[in-house]
Amino acid sequence: MELEPLGIRNDVIEFDMFSLGVGDETIDIEHPIEGGENNQLMEPFDGIVSGRISGEVYGDRNLEPYEGMEFESEEAAKAFYNLYARRVGFSTRVSMSRRSRRDGAIIQRSFVCAREGFRVEKEKPERDGGGARIKRPRAETRVGCKAMLVVKIQNLGRWVVSGFVKEHNHELVPPDKVHCLRSHRHVSGPAKSLIDTLQGAGIGPSGIMSTLIKEYGGIRSVGFTERDCRNYMRSSKQRTLGGDTQTLLDYLKQKHLENPSFFYAVQGDEDHCMSNIFWADPKARSNFSYFGDTVTFDTAYRSNRYRLPFAPFTGVNHHGQPVLFGCALLINESKASFSWLFSTWLTAMCGKPPVSITTDHDRVIRLAVKQVFPEARHRFCKWHIFKECQEKLSHVLSENINFEAEFHKCVSLTESIEEFEACWFTLIDKYDLGENEWLQAIYADRKQWVPVYLRDTFFAEMSIMQHSDSINSYFDGYVNASTTLQQFIKLYEKAVESRYEKEVKADYDTMHIGPALKTPSPMEKQAAEIYTRKLFIKFQEELVETLTFLATKVDDNEATTVFQVAKFGESHKSYVVHYNVREIKASCSCQMFEYSGLLCRHILTVFRVTNVLTLPPCYVLKRWTRNAKSGLMLEEQTCNLLNSCQESFNVRYNNLQREAFKYVDEGGKDEECYQVAMDALREAANKVAIVKKTCAGVSNSGGTCKGVFATQESHVNNPFEARQLSGGPSTPVDEQDKKIQKLTWKLERARQKCELYRTNLMTVLKDIEQQKLQLTVKVQSIKLGMKG
Repeated sequence: MELEPLGIRNDVIEFDMFSLGVGDETIDIEHPIEGGENNQLMEPFDGIVSGRISGEVYGDRNLEPYEGMEFESEEAAKAFYNLYARRVGFSTRVSMSRRSRRDGAIIQRSFVCAREGFRVEKEKPERDGGGARIKRPRAETRVGCKAMLVVKIQNLGRWVVSGFVKEHNHELVPPDKVHCLRSHRHVSGPAKSLIDTLQGAGIGPSGIMSTLIKEYGGIRSVGFTERDCRNYMRSSKQRTLGGDTQTLLDYLKQKHLENPSFFYAVQGDEDHCMSNIFWADPKARSNFSYFGDTVTFDTAYRSNRYRLPFAPFTGVNHHGQPVLFGCALLINESKASFSWLFSTWLTAMCGKPPVSITTDHDRVIRLAVKQVFPEARHRFCKWHIFKECQEKLSHVLSENINFEAEFHKCVSLTESIEEFEACWFTLIDKYDLGENEWLQAIYADRKQWVPVYLRDTFFAEMSIMQHSDSINSYFDGYVNASTTLQQFIKLYEKAVESRYEKEVKADYDTMHIGPALKTPSPMEKQAAEIYTRKLFIKFQEELVETLTFLATKVDDNEATTVFQVAKFGESHKSYVVHYNVREIKASCSCQMFEYSGLLCRHILTVFRVTNVLTLPPCYVLKRWTRNAKSGLMLEEQTCNLLNSCQESFNVRYNNLQREAFKYVDEGGKDEECYQVAMDALREAANKVAIVKKTCAGVSNSGGTCKGVFATQESHVNNPFEARQLSGGPSTPVDEQDKKIQKLTWKLERARQKCELYRTNLMTVLKDIEQQKLQLTVKVQSIKLGMKG
C-alpha cells in the first residue's frame, strides 16, 4: 500500500478554482489539473457530532450518506464524509467548488475519494546547460474512482447532500491499515503535547511512537505513523531553534573572515535559517590530515539524549583521545541531506575519504554513506544497538534478568564467526525470540556491527572489546538537555580548547615522564622511545603477557611457518599465527593489529621464540607514535609549492636513478659485466647528448622535440655516422658534444645541490616544528604549575 506524505499543520487550506462562467448567479468549476498537490486532502475534524440532519443530532457514526442529508456547516459535512471514509476504508480530499458571482462565497463543495481522476503529467522543461535536477517520480495513485459526496448550501444556511456515489473501482483498505491513509493521519493536540514532552527528555521517534502506542492502546488509536511523528518533531525543532541559526551563521561568517581556512557550508539558501549547516575549523582539518583514517559520525546528540540537533565528526589521535573533524547542525534528516553533509565534509577534508566510518544504526544514514563513501568500511555503533535492545526488548529484559548480560557476551566476547553464530542461535532458542523482527533485522546487519566480522579493518581501538571514547563523548560535560544553539556556540569553543589542552598535557607526559620498563627486552625499550605514553602502556601489556604464552610450530614450509599460540594451561583456547621468516611478517587469527594498529601478544610471542628482538618497521604505525604530527603537513605544503614541471622532473629523475642503480649492482659483480655495463652507459650518454642538441636546435627554431630520439636512433644504425659520433676524428660536432656534456654535468651538480638544500630545509623545518611542540608543552607545564 502506498503511503502519502502528510503535511503537519493545524489550519486547513481550501482549494478553489475560478473560471469565467456564463450563469448569472454561479460559476461552475470543472476538475482541476491532477498534480496531486493542488487538491486538498481532508483532515480529521474534532466535534463531528455537532452537525445536524433534518434538525436532529447525528450521533450514529455508522450512518451512511444519502441525498437530502443536512449539515450545519461545510466543515461538518466534510468531517462526516471523512469519518465515513475511515470506517469504509478509503482516503478523501476536496475536489470541486462553486462560488456565487454576487459575493464570491462558496455555495457547493465536492468531496471525493483520494483515488479519483487521473494524474495529468506536466510537460517536462528541457534541462539547462548545468543540468536541472529531476524530481524522483511519484507513485501513481489515481485510478479514476467515481466515489464522491456533493453538498450545496440552501437559503437557510444549511448544507444539503445533492449527490452521493458509493461505489469504488479499487480495493478498500482493511481496518487495521486505515490509519495509514493520508486523510486519517492527524497529530492531535494531546499527542503533540506528549511528543514535545518526550522529545524534550531526549527520546527519539521510535521511542516516542512506542510510548504513544502503549498510551493509546494500539497504532490504530494513535492515528498517525512514525513518519508523521518525525515530521512533527522536525517542525518542532525548527520552532525551538528559531533565529538561533542566524546567530550561528553570523558566527561562522566572522570566523571565516578571520581565517580563510575556516570552512563552513549551508545546504540551500544561506538566508534560510532552517537549512543544514556544516563547519570545520583549521584545527579540525589539520587533525584529519594526521588521524583521518577512521571517523565517527556521532548523531546521538540530535535525538537520543539532547534536543540540540547537531552531529560532530570525530576521530582518535595518537594518545587515544577524541579529536574533532567538524560539526553539523541537522534540521532536515533526509537521505539527500546526509548525502550533502557527507559530500561537503569530504570536500572540507580535501577529498580524502576515511578507511572506516562509524555511525548510528540508521537506514537513511547507511544509504548516504554507501553513496558518498563507497570504499569505506561502514560500521554501526555497537553501543547504539545495545541501547536499542533496551527499548525494543524491554518486555524480554523485564522477564529475564540474565538476558542482557548473555546478549552482551554473545556479541562482545565471542572470538570467531562460528562461535558467535552458535551463541546467537542458542540465545534465540533459549528465550524463544525466533519471531522477533528487530532481532532478525540486526542479525541481517551483523557484518556491520558485531566485532568478529569487523576485525580485518582499522578502527583505531585498542581492544576489540573496547568502546571507543570518540563515540558520544567529545562534547560531554558541555552539552546537556537544556543547551540552546546560542549557548552551544560558546560551549563549542570551550570544548575545543579543553580537548587541545588535554592533548598538550598528554604530549608533555610523553616527553617528560618516562615509562617504567618491565622486561629487559630491546623491543620494549624501542617501543618506549617510539610510541606515545598511553600507546606504549597498551603495547607493554601485550608484551608482558607473552611471558605466559607458548608458541608451538604446527606447520613449516619455505614461505610461511604456522604457530599455534596459547596461554600456559589453556591449550584449548589457542590462536593461529602465520609467520614469514624472510620478510619478518606475521598475521594472527585474532586480527588485533588490523583492528587497532598494535601487535597482539600472540605475534609478539612468535617474535620472542624466533629471536626477533625489535619491532619491524611495518608494524609501527606513525599515527600512534610521538612524531605522528611532525613532517607530514610540512612535506605536503612543500609539495604544493612545486609546479607540475618540477614534479615531472622529480619523477623522471627517480625513475632513471632506479634503473641506473640496477646496472651498478649487476655491473660490479665481475669484469665482463662491468665492461658491458660501461659500454651500454656510454652509448646511452651519446644518444642523450644527441637528443639534447637536436632539441635545443628545434627549440631555437620555434619547433618541438617530439620524436627526435627515434630519428637519431635510426641514424646511429649507419656505421659511418656511428663512427663519426663515437670514435672518429675530432669534429665541430664533437666539440659541441663536449660542451653539452660539461653543461649537463654542471646542471646535474646544481640539481644535486638543490636537492641537498631542500633536504636540509626540510630537516630544519621539522626541527622547528619539534621545537614548537616542545615550547607549547613547556608553556602548558608553566600554566599547570601556576594553577597548582
